[in-house]
Amino acid sequence: MKKVIYGVIALLMLSFMPVNKGLNNADKELVVTEMTRTTKHLLETIKGLSQEQLNFKSSPESWSVAECVEHIAVSESNIFGAVEAAVKTPADASKRDLVKITDDEVIAIMLDRTNKAKAPEAFKPSGKFGSHKETVKAFFKKRKQNIKYAKKTKNNLRNHYGEMPFGIVDGVQLMVFISAHSERHTLQIEEIMSHKNFPKK
Repeated sequence: MKKVIYGVIALLMLSFMPVNKGLNNADKELVVTEMTRTTKHLLETIKGLSQEQLNFKSSPESWSVAECVEHIAVSESNIFGAVEAAVKTPADASKRDLVKITDDEVIAIMLDRTNKAKAPEAFKPSGKFGSHKETVKAFFKKRKQNIKYAKKTKNNLRNHYGEMPFGIVDGVQLMVFISAHSERHTLQIEEIMSHKNFPKK
């Protein structure tokens, strides 16, 4: 009889304990798949480029391939800061209605290269990593950390929020935004490489 009572008490205690399961499988797969795909696309696009090709500019005011890669690397850490800020605020499922945009729309907005935006000063390339090789290493290291975070986090990012120029987004969408941002600038790199004056190997 005592065992039964103790068992009931244990179940009641568990029912009052906060449960934080992290991302569900669908959200985890979304973030990991997108980040893995866009990482592969970037690395394949810039593979084997010469120094001349990396530094080519179609105009004095435009970025080179190397500068685009540095912008991606810097942004990988800086934008993740928005995720860190979001999870510092307690999870609140009641605010879900504030999110008016879908995951696919976040991606579509970022991949629309007709919608131009000026990078904030902190996101601009400045040669901070010392070389293109070190820049790529810095990007890949942080991207791996971000993928690991998506796999391991105990926070349900759907109930944490951040604000973007196009509206309120949840934490999963912030992670998707990071991935789509790198894809946006990989597309920019491809545009640079398609320029008629881009150096040949």
